[in-house]
Amino acid sequence: MSYGILIVSHVPEIAAGVPKLLKQVAKDVSITAAGGTDENEIGTSLEKITQAMEENQADEVLAFYDLGSAKMNLEMAAEMTTKKVHLYDTALVESSYVAASLLQAGVDLAAVEKQLAPLKIKGDN
Repeated sequence: MSYGILIVSHVPEIAAGVPKLLKQVAKDVSITAAGGTDENEIGTSLEKITQAMEENQADEVLAFYDLGSAKMNLEMAAEMTTKKVHLYDTALVESSYVAASLLQAGVDLAAVEKQLAPLKIKGDN
């Protein structure tokens, strides 16, 4: 079983930048990203998310997103893939960095999720 990371941001530059940061600590973890709308405006794209999910080399994908509305597209994309997708309503940069570094070190999913729990976003999104 292999785990990868998917970053979804409303801003194309954030979606491009976060994986660059993560690769510093997780060179062997498959990390893909989707940012912005199909026109590269602020927002998200179901097509971009689906493509990034399929391009990820892992069997299971840990998906991190910046705003609640991205969750809706992530949930739809998760229904269209054969991969198991885990969605995290956590601080995007911090939690994806923690997950990437732990996955690189071979830590199991339960232990990764335990470390992510304090980074959960409080609220209704």
